[in-house]
Amino acid sequence: MKKGKLMTILLVIMSLLAVGCSNNTSKEKGNNELEEMSIMLDWYPNAVHSAIYAAQEKGYFKDEGLDVKIEMPADTNDPLKLAAAGKVDLAISYQAQLLLSRSEDIPVVSVAALVRHTLNTIMYKEDSGIRSPKDLEGKRIGYASSSISEATVASVMKSDGADESKVKMTDVGWDLIASLATDRVDATIGGLINHELVLLQKEGYKMKALNLTDYGIPDEYALIVVTGEKTLQKKKASIEKFWRAVTKGQEMVKQNPTSGLQILLNHENDSFPLDPEVEKESLQILLPLMEEEKVPFGFQEKAKWQEEADWLLKSGVIKKKVDVDDAFVNIVSTK
Repeated sequence: MKKGKLMTILLVIMSLLAVGCSNNTSKEKGNNELEEMSIMLDWYPNAVHSAIYAAQEKGYFKDEGLDVKIEMPADTNDPLKLAAAGKVDLAISYQAQLLLSRSEDIPVVSVAALVRHTLNTIMYKEDSGIRSPKDLEGKRIGYASSSISEATVASVMKSDGADESKVKMTDVGWDLIASLATDRVDATIGGLINHELVLLQKEGYKMKALNLTDYGIPDEYALIVVTGEKTLQKKKASIEKFWRAVTKGQEMVKQNPTSGLQILLNHENDSFPLDPEVEKESLQILLPLMEEEKVPFGFQEKAKWQEEADWLLKSGVIKKKVDVDDAFVNIVSTK
C-alpha cells in the first residue's frame, strides 16, 4: 500500500475516534449537569438560614442534582412577589403574608414550614411599667406599617380587656431596635425573639416580651418556603429534592451547631455583618422551634393553616375567605 493512502486511512480512523470520544464526553457532561434553582431569603443571611447554607457547603444540593443560587432581597416584600411571578423558584416568607396574598389572588403556595412556631412578639423595656396588654393603653407601639401588626395589637388588647383605641401605633419602618432603645416608642410589634430581643439584651437593655399566643393569637408558622403555582406544577420533583438537601443540612446543624454556624458566618453579607454571639444565641432559640417530635421537618398541618386564615378573616386583615387547601402543599410525608 502506498504511503499516502495509508496516511489517509489513519487520518480517517483518528477522526472517527475523536468524534466518538467527543460524543462520549458530551454524554458524560450532560449526565453530570446540575439543574439550576434559586431561592430568595426573607432578609440578609442569619441563623434561621443555617440549614440552607449547610446544604450548599456540604454538597447536599449537588448530591440531589441541583445548583442552588441563594439570593437576598432588596426589600422584604420582594420574595413573595418574585416567587409568584416565577422570577425565583423558591422564597422564604411568612404564613400570614401568604394568606393575605392569596386573598388578593396572588398565586403563591407554601411547600414547607421552616420555623413551626411564633417568633413575633410585643417587646418592651423592663422599666416601662408594661406587664400585660392592659398596660399598653396610652403607650406608643412602634411597627413597620402593617395591617397584620395592627390587628395583632388590637386582638391582644381585646383579649386582656384593654381598649385598643388608647394605644398609639407609630410607624418606625424596620427601625424597631433604635426606636425602642432611644425611647421613641414604649414597645414594638414585629420584632423577633431570636433577633431584635437578643440584640437589645446584648446592648445591655433589660427586656420583656409578651407571648402573643397567650392572648388569642394563633401559633403560626413563623417562616415558610413558598413557590409560585406555575413553578410548583413544573418543578415539584426538583423542589422535593431541594427540601431533602435542606433537611440534611438541618440535621447537620442540629448535630454540630458550632460548625453549622461557622458555615453561615462564612456567607455573611458585607452590608449586614453578623455578630457570632448573637447568631449563636439565636440558633439556640430557633432549633427547638423548627421541629416537632414525630413530625417530619417542614411538614405542614391543615388545622394550623385554617386557624391562621380564620383569625385573619375575623380580624379584618383579609376581606374574603381563603381556601387553605390551595395555600399549601406538603412535599414531605408523615408516612
